Amino acid sequence: MGKSNDDELRDLQVGLVRYQAHAIEAGLRDLVIFEGRDAAGKDGAIKRIVEHLSVRHTRVLALPKPDERERSEWYFQRYVKHLPAAGEFVIFNRSWYNRGGVERVMEFATAAEIEMFLRDVPVFERMLLGSGVRIVKMWLDISRDEQAKRLKARREDPLKALKVSNLDAVAELKWDAYSDARDEMLTRTHSDEAPWTVIRTDDKPTARSNIIRHLLKTLAPKDITRDVSAPDKDVLYAFEPESVKDGRLEH
Repeated sequence: MGKSNDDELRDLQVGLVRYQAHAIEAGLRDLVIFEGRDAAGKDGAIKRIVEHLSVRHTRVLALPKPDERERSEWYFQRYVKHLPAAGEFVIFNRSWYNRGGVERVMEFATAAEIEMFLRDVPVFERMLLGSGVRIVKMWLDISRDEQAKRLKARREDPLKALKVSNLDAVAELKWDAYSDARDEMLTRTHSDEAPWTVIRTDDKPTARSNIIRHLLKTLAPKDITRDVSAPDKDVLYAFEPESVKDGRLEH
């Protein structure tokens, strides 16, 4: 009889604790970037990842919209100060990729600013990698029907009132625009050095376990991941430009 979702999650969280103990000792600097459509499950996945990790060595960043001073700065400047130091594990719940997604769709940035971003971000990430920061980039994909279902549930649940935003309705109305923005962003910012990984998230527990498996397989030493199963390729896969048109990404 196979393990329950709870038992599997606990085993994977133990692996994360062992990974972090190693990372702290080794002085590793690890950055995980979560991107995806609204209601794709970023918050829930991050909650399970950090649940038992060291508060002193773990940070989750979900930056608000930039203020007037920040809008006048170099675009990446507000993110740089949050990058990991030795022994730190940092998660960006949305990141500099806002410019390639919501800022593009909502016209919060000009076409010239978006083009500059798409041109510069691979160079910026290569600089980070060259300095010793390890980067894991994940796009959480969700079907149109499932997103609508979750956004409706969010609006009706008083416990989720703080997650409701004016952009929720826009996410549904501008589904196609977000698809176009995602396709170009993933294609132009994917690289061998800093690849994108796509996770299908319609089934939340399955998505979460596969995300943690991917993190462990990518970041933890082999003695920790020896008994960790590889992610399910039907749930989590390496992005390829062909996936934009072959049906693997939700449109």
